[in-house]
Amino acid sequence: MKRTLKRTIIAAALTLTFAHAANAAGEAKNIIFFLGDGMGPSTVTASRIYKYGEDGSLTMDKLERTARIKTYSNDAQTTDSAPSMAAYMTGIKMNNEVISMSADTVATNPSKDANGNLGVNNCAATGNGVAAATILELAKAKGKAVGSITTTELTHATPAATFSHICNRNAQYAIATQLVPGGAGYNTALLDGVDVLMGGGRNHFTPYDAVSNKAGRVDARNLLTELAAKGYTVAATKTEMAAAANSKKFIGLYSSKSHLEYELDRSATPALGEGATQPSLAEMTTKAMDILSQNAKGYFLMVEGGRIDHALHGTNAKRALTDTIAFDDAIKAALDKAKLTDPTLANTLIVVTADHDHTLAFNGYGKRGNPILDINRNYKDGLPAKDADGNTYTTLVFGNGPNRPNLRTNLDSTTVLANNYQQETGVRLASETHGGGDVTLFATGAGAKVFKGTLDNTKVFGLLKTAFGF
Repeated sequence: MKRTLKRTIIAAALTLTFAHAANAAGEAKNIIFFLGDGMGPSTVTASRIYKYGEDGSLTMDKLERTARIKTYSNDAQTTDSAPSMAAYMTGIKMNNEVISMSADTVATNPSKDANGNLGVNNCAATGNGVAAATILELAKAKGKAVGSITTTELTHATPAATFSHICNRNAQYAIATQLVPGGAGYNTALLDGVDVLMGGGRNHFTPYDAVSNKAGRVDARNLLTELAAKGYTVAATKTEMAAAANSKKFIGLYSSKSHLEYELDRSATPALGEGATQPSLAEMTTKAMDILSQNAKGYFLMVEGGRIDHALHGTNAKRALTDTIAFDDAIKAALDKAKLTDPTLANTLIVVTADHDHTLAFNGYGKRGNPILDINRNYKDGLPAKDADGNTYTTLVFGNGPNRPNLRTNLDSTTVLANNYQQETGVRLASETHGGGDVTLFATGAGAKVFKGTLDNTKVFGLLKTAFGF
């Protein structure tokens, strides 16, 4: 009797365990993958202090699951954005500059068009690797809606890694052709096309014009016209985006050339240039969710805060921190919107991470409450800290970059708090480089509990698949 009861209890426990495992393997109907380009741990910390103080919290800080992510690429200790994002999207380590291809793919140099613009050819070398399926493509194959939005050019490395396959990230004109259903160069794994696309770089989609579009396409194709013919609503401004009600296919390119404005400039009063017509990343995110959520089977959405990286390359911490806050605001907007219909996020997984670090570092023993962008003030007496030569210095510095003076002099608050100030660097280079350190991953919602410990970036792909039940 006792043995029978014991066997019954064990069998019931195993049944519950297996049932829970089955549920856990496919509990996410929707996945929103946030990528802060270059958003290493020091950038996260500095942004938190900049906006909320030392004891405050970013939205991403409040997500209950965290992990450390290794970011090295197949051929480099320090990765560039192409293989690092592609590792998340495909589960494969690839060489620097390669986008969503097999590990043996060589980063062949793209040719130039008749006007000297890079990025005409696709993988020119025959037999140079094969395409690696992305999580976006797998989601599309399962009938889900998919989207990729960014503050960079839409054909830039991070968004491109979700929907294209190419030997060199700089072949942006070829990357653009992979998005047009039925057109020459189309990536057929996208089936009827990516449902929502937003970013900058309209020139990669529109014909060359000697006056108005010198960086346009020399093949004379207007990819936006072709996309419109396939049922896409095409937008160029925040107003046009807002007016696109009930669209199921949407592309918004909010910059005629290059990336969207930095948040510091986009939100200026009066706003400068095209920034006046550009939506915030939070507005783009919620609009994308509106469109994608029309699909009863769910969706996959990638959201990139791409200009964090660009400001860090320029050693301009103020714009980097401001763009990080805008990225964090987009995370909050997505959480708030998702919880309107999914209060406990039982059907929605939200993952936030970065593709690589930068060389930004905290300097000295700054007093708590001292503005993070200001000169360093000593925690003991609040007086300006001095270097060995008696000169003041900032709390934030970079390991390398353009602003390395031959001889250091005193710095004052007016100088270092200005919008265009470039922090000083240890090694003089024309542009600051990426860093090779681990980055942080934050997660919440359906299937989030598997994100823990120290993970290779390629392992994240498998966890996303598991959450979807693929």
